[in-house]
Amino acid sequence: MTNSGKTVIAIVDDEETILKGLERLLRSAGLAAKTFATGVDFLRSLENGTPDCLVLDLNMMPMNGLAVLDRLALSDRKLPVIVITGDDREEIHQAAVSRGIAAFLRKPVEDEALLDAIDKAIRPIEP
Repeated sequence: MTNSGKTVIAIVDDEETILKGLERLLRSAGLAAKTFATGVDFLRSLENGTPDCLVLDLNMMPMNGLAVLDRLALSDRKLPVIVITGDDREEIHQAAVSRGIAAFLRKPVEDEALLDAIDKAIRPIEP
């Protein structure tokens, strides 16, 4: 999933205002953003290619973010995932971390914290 050589970040959140705000933020940082209102829509989009990183909400319907992570784990795709959520329960944090996410951020997400997490997630590992 490339877009003119730009880094492509997929955003999955069922709140339209959050999707639009994150899309504007990423575009202003020079990143291409693809938005999805459901995890199902995002998973279907993978047939057309894999983004460089995924920003994923956890509390969504009909498929929550943890289920999306589980489906990704069953695929061959190596995709860094940054979880954003308003749910601050420790068991949710642990459930997401145990699925190998790159970062866990609580809503409301600070712009710089998200951009830093994306940068770290997509940066090649130095030898």
